[in-house]
Amino acid sequence: MARAASRPRSWPRSRAAKAREGDRRERHTLALPLRLLATACAFVFMVAFAVVLARLTLQPSPASEALTHTNLHPGRSLRAYLDQPALRDAVKQIGGNILLGVPFGVLVPVVAPRTRGVLRVLLLTAVVMLLVECAQGVLVTGRAFDVDDVILNTGGALIGYLLLGRRMSRTVHARGGRT
Repeated sequence: MARAASRPRSWPRSRAAKAREGDRRERHTLALPLRLLATACAFVFMVAFAVVLARLTLQPSPASEALTHTNLHPGRSLRAYLDQPALRDAVKQIGGNILLGVPFGVLVPVVAPRTRGVLRVLLLTAVVMLLVECAQGVLVTGRAFDVDDVILNTGGALIGYLLLGRRMSRTVHARGGRT
């Protein structure tokens, strides 16, 4: 026993050790029909979220056209939100943008297991939110590009991934080449 513990880490593990590790992994992974159902449900929720995202961010707002401004400086809008006399408005703006990113962190790794990982989820969320903000700034009346929205949305995706997305993805999709 002491001999096995002192062997170099580069030595291959025994087949029995690999089998025990595989058994442990299998216990935490859903059966194939449940995995397919979970993936399909996550896909439906992702499509529903995309519809909600489009409605919230790509609807024209002619009444606020004079108030909109493009923000390319990180933190500028956050300071403006926090300088408002009503804390409720700041919480609504900041919290709403964070909450808008949470579904990405939860659903993306389940729908597309190759995106599992903090950096991948953050990168994908940032790209999608950049596209949404660009569309807002170019195509939608009364809306403007705001880099702080992208930052807050991406932060929300990080929160969603760390709290639930990583665990859900690991439960639904096995790592490695198992079937």
